[in-house]
Amino acid sequence: MDVLERIDQFVKQNPVIIFMKGTPQFPSCGFSSRAAEALKSCQVPFGYVNVLADPEIFENLPRYRDWPTFPQVYVNGELIGGCDITLEMFERGELQPLVEAAVKAQEGNQD
Repeated sequence: MDVLERIDQFVKQNPVIIFMKGTPQFPSCGFSSRAAEALKSCQVPFGYVNVLADPEIFENLPRYRDWPTFPQVYVNGELIGGCDITLEMFERGELQPLVEAAVKAQEGNQD
C-alpha cells in the first residue's frame, strides 16, 4: 500500500488523530507534547501515529495535506493544524466540542 494511502486510512479510521513525534505518553518534542496535552485535556479518545517510528510517514506526511510541520491534528478527516492552532482552539474553548462531536458521530455510526 502506498504511504499516502496508509496516512489516509489512519485519518479516516480515527475521528481524532495526531501525527506526532513520540507518543502522547512519551512525546519527543515540545510542540507534539503541547498538542497532545490539549487533546488529552478534552478527555476523549484519540489516535496517534509516532512519525519517528515510521520514516516513510515522517517523510511523506507533509505532502498529504500540504502542511510542512509536526504535529498534525486531524478531526473528522480534516486537518485542523499543528501545535499553535490546536492550542489556540483549546484556549478559545473550540477544541473540546469539536473533538467530542467527532467521537460521538463515529460512535453513532457503529451502532
